[in-house]
Amino acid sequence: MLAAISSATLLGVEGHRVVVEVHVSSALPSFTIVGLPDEVCREARDRVRAAVLSSGFSWPSKRVTINLAPSSERKVGAGLDLAMAVGILVADDIISAEAVAGFGFVGELGLDGSLRPVAGIAPMVAALGAVHPVVPVASRHEAEVISEQRVFVGRTLRDVVDALKGDAPWPTPPVEAVVDDTVMVPDLADVRGQPLARQALEVAAAGGHHVLFVGPPGSGKTMLAQRMPGLLPPLAPQVSLVATMVHSAAGVRLPAAALITRAPFRAPHHTSSIVALVGGGTASLRPGEISLAHGGVLFLDELGEFSPAVLDGLRQPLEEGVVRVARARASATLPAQFLLVAATNPCPCGGGAPGSCECDDGARARYLRRLSGPLLDRFDLRVPVHRPEVDELLVGHSGEPSAVVAARVALARDVAVQRSGSLNAAIPASLLDSLAPLDPAAQRLLRCELEHDRLTGRGYHRVRRVARTLADLDPAGDEVVREQHVAMALQFRVRLSPLLRGRVA
Repeated sequence: MLAAISSATLLGVEGHRVVVEVHVSSALPSFTIVGLPDEVCREARDRVRAAVLSSGFSWPSKRVTINLAPSSERKVGAGLDLAMAVGILVADDIISAEAVAGFGFVGELGLDGSLRPVAGIAPMVAALGAVHPVVPVASRHEAEVISEQRVFVGRTLRDVVDALKGDAPWPTPPVEAVVDDTVMVPDLADVRGQPLARQALEVAAAGGHHVLFVGPPGSGKTMLAQRMPGLLPPLAPQVSLVATMVHSAAGVRLPAAALITRAPFRAPHHTSSIVALVGGGTASLRPGEISLAHGGVLFLDELGEFSPAVLDGLRQPLEEGVVRVARARASATLPAQFLLVAATNPCPCGGGAPGSCECDDGARARYLRRLSGPLLDRFDLRVPVHRPEVDELLVGHSGEPSAVVAARVALARDVAVQRSGSLNAAIPASLLDSLAPLDPAAQRLLRCELEHDRLTGRGYHRVRRVARTLADLDPAGDEVVREQHVAMALQFRVRLSPLLRGRVA
């Protein structure tokens, strides 16, 4: 007997539809899986057999061959377990072929026949198409967010078989208590002093500009970066859906609503490998931290402590907004549109007060070489952060709260999107003259910077984009970029060598 069951597997952040073909013939008993399964998928031979027997069904004493079509694509993970078990029962005449028509099955089987969730339910359900997904109970919310069809669930293989045969109704998911799992974002009002750094944070949020904070330990760099998500608006529907797919594929716990609507904030440790940051590493090409930050913020604290190879892996994603991961047997394109916020000390010892640096010239040079020029040139904003004054800490008044700044950021973003269809950081160089026109004084200022080799070609374009954002945040709301906007943009793009050597007063 032959059975064909719809299922799906995961590659990168995309699901791929798989047809599980099961053939049961009267030959010597055996169990074979073909169709490029990975190690976890091949181990389904033992899981499926034990689950079928534990569920009270007999195992066919015949030759069982399973083909995972299309056979030319790699199959990964345990998500095909349920489809294999159902296919075997159909081929053995325990379930009719008509009963499984119009269903797609995704889930891992325990040896006791229980259904367990797997990473990537959302993209795999999306790949099933116009069929009703059957998933573990724990994956119901995730599947319902994606599927346009009714989602059916099961706690065990027996539940699924009884429902398909009509012997029992589909299990009703338990009524879950409403859980408020909203993560409280720190408020910008907690930051004392730091007017320049606060303004840089606002400009970065409004225009989508990458920002680097340089300063001694305890000056507030991390504190500032952690408040960036509170300045960003809720994710657009399409970005929210992609972010949910990415988190699902990575096996990251989703919120109770199963849909990510707030900007993610990812802060990997400086010992993270390039695979952990960029993605790949396994047959399924799982997304890394930069993809998990899609639509939100990637914060790299202690930037100078990251491996140079890891940091240089960011250069292409920062420019293109995607990661192209290629391996010998598979390749995937992972989304990576994120706002990069980084913080670093001026030198290995941290610097501090003027004259307190204990590092020699060699140590400072080695520290500086860890940050390549091409990477640093991609930071639109490079801002010195100094330790606040005593009066600012003890008797200073709180600054503007995040809600007030976020309102200005949302308005500036709306203006930019209506003008060009994107945030200012993504304005093509060819359209800068029409979308960010300069007045004569601003043109003279930029010419002077270029003539004195204080700006590269990329730096010139980035300064103009930052100036466009500053003009959008200006209460005057002028469509022309003025000299004061360019001057402030240049102030935010200070030279890095003095900053990283701790020589900025």
